[in-house]
This record gives sequence, C-alpha cells and structure tokens, in this order.
Amino acid sequence: MTEMVPGLAGIPAAESAISYIDGKIGVLEYRGIPIEELAAKSNFEEVSWLLLHGSLPTSEELENFRYRLREARKLPASLLDSIASFPADGHPMGALQAGLAALGLHGGQAAWQESGDVDEACIRLIAATPVLVAAFHAGRTGRALPEPADDLDTAANFLWMMTGERPDELATKILDVCLVLHADHTMNASTFTARVIASTEADPYTVCSGAIGSLTGPLHGGANERVLSALEEIGGADKVEAWVANRLATKGKIMGFGHRVYSVKDPRAIALQELVRALFDKLGTTPVYSIATRLEEEVTLHLGHKGIYPNVDFFSGIVYQKLGIPTDVFTPVFAIARISGWLAHWREQMQDNKLFRPAQVYSGGHGSEYVPIDKRR
Repeated sequence: MTEMVPGLAGIPAAESAISYIDGKIGVLEYRGIPIEELAAKSNFEEVSWLLLHGSLPTSEELENFRYRLREARKLPASLLDSIASFPADGHPMGALQAGLAALGLHGGQAAWQESGDVDEACIRLIAATPVLVAAFHAGRTGRALPEPADDLDTAANFLWMMTGERPDELATKILDVCLVLHADHTMNASTFTARVIASTEADPYTVCSGAIGSLTGPLHGGANERVLSALEEIGGADKVEAWVANRLATKGKIMGFGHRVYSVKDPRAIALQELVRALFDKLGTTPVYSIATRLEEEVTLHLGHKGIYPNVDFFSGIVYQKLGIPTDVFTPVFAIARISGWLAHWREQMQDNKLFRPAQVYSGGHGSEYVPIDKRR
C-alpha cells in the first residue's frame, strides 16, 4: 500500500538551484548568496535578474533590464479600465489574480521554449504586477491612477502610484528590502502551485495567476495582516505581559512568531529589523510599534529557548502600515516580490519538464450498487 504523507510534508517535489534554506542555523540564500548580503547591498531589480538568470547582472545588463521594466509598466488602457471597474469591496488579491490572467490575453501567442519570448513575459509580469495592484486601489478609492514614473525603481514607483506622492529615500529603501526578502523561499505552497501549473506547459501568466490563487488562502498568505490585528487586539504596550500570559496558558497562537522551517530567528527578520527601527526613528513611533517591540521582548523571554522568535511577517506588516499601504494590500505586496521567484521556478521547470501526477491513497468503498433514481432515499 502506498504510504500517504499529508501535505507532502518533507517530500522533495523538484530539484532546484534557485534558493536554499537551512532552518536549523537560519540560512536563506538566493543562488548561493546569503539573504543578508542581498538585503544590504543589492536591490529588487538586481535580485529579480539573479533569480531568473542564475547570476548577478553586469551593469549593462542591469540597466537594460531596468529600462525594459520601466517600459513594460505602461499597460493597455483597456486592461486598466477593466481593473478599475472591479467591485470596490472586492479583495485586491482577487483583482490581481484576474488582472494577471487578463494581462496574458493582451500578450498574444508566444513560443514558451524561445528565450526571447520567455524574457519578454518575465519582464511584463514583474513590471505589471505592482501597477495592477495600484490600479485596483485607485479605482476603488475613486482616485486617478498616476502615470508610472520613469525615474523611479520598482519599490519607489509602487509607492508613488499607490499614494500619488513621491516617496523619500528611506521609505523606498525599506520597501525595496522587503521585496528582496520575499522574492523566493524554496518550495512553499504558491511556488509548488506555480511549478505544478508550469509542468502542464501552461503560459507564465496562467502560472502566476494560479500561484496568486494559492496565496489567497489564510494558511499561506496574509500572516502580516493577522499580526496587525493581534497588535490592535492587545491595545497597549502595558497590556502585553498579561496578553502573552493568557496566550501561553490557553496554548493560543501568537502571530508573527516562529516559522515552519526556521528553528532560530528568521534571517529575513534580522535583515529587516534595523531598517524598521530607522523608519520609526525618522517618522515617529506609533502605538502599534510600541506594542510590537514590547511583544517581541515578552515572547522571546518565554519562548526564545524553544527557538521561537519573530519572523519576517512580524515586521513587514508594521512597516507597510507606516508607509501608508492599506492592510488588505499587504499580501499583494508579497506577490509583487514573489512574482520573480515564481517566474524563476517556471523557467527552471521548463528546462527538464515532467508533468506532475502524484498518486493518491484511496479510502472509499468498492463494488457499490447503482440505485435507480426512483428508489433512492
């Protein structure tokens, strides 16, 4: 009898050279480069190239890549009109999933085995995703969508299109680092979804739209939204100790702490934390940030010895809120980052593709009788 492993936990599903995790010592690497180095020295466009092509770009390659991304931000008016017409009370993730599928309709037929078409699709998807998110937000708030700014990088242009205000250097740097930190994370649910769809030789727009669908589920996406909800529920830094004591006594989950693959502090959280401090030092503290810093102290005191520390979601939601990004756009921001990783996995899957067709363990009956409809109860 075939042994079943619920959720395929720990079962290798692909061989990949894109990213690497050692959760016991807190290592995350993209193409062998530690995430700490990339967060400190690189940027989202360069990291996207690294994930897609396997090595860091030359200055000429990076400049050309950035130019093509800027050009690809200019989406068809009919597509933007469609996004703006979506129900204002719909979730931005649903709008993004539909928008990426619609973007594919505007892409025409392509040969996905040819490098030129592959590169063009990757550029269009990376460039369009933040614009689609901003377009839906503009439509639901009754605001005109600003034209993309040719002199801004991906992070800065997204903030510009979301708010209509040009962001300062620190805000841009922090969002850019967030995009770098979230760009890939080995074989999680949405990446596996992307590779399964890719294995059918579906186009990359369908691959990424399907991955977005996987990310809408609360067991995969939206953790930083729930962190903010918890911080607001606590109500004040002076109430943290009692709240944590109650959570521990009732074995309740403390959102933003611990991680499925890390038994030490999430290296992405370490990379982001200093920038978070710099942001709040510059722009001023908030009640939520005060609660968060106190919560980290209290949880680390009680659970640090068990390897439970803040993960990247604990900090990212606090940052996004401070940057003026609405709570329900947090997960779309994650998708803006992860689109590069999904596309890298799509390209890798196509190199030696095998259609995913796992087995199942059947738990039903056999030999059941067909009962005519007039005799059924």
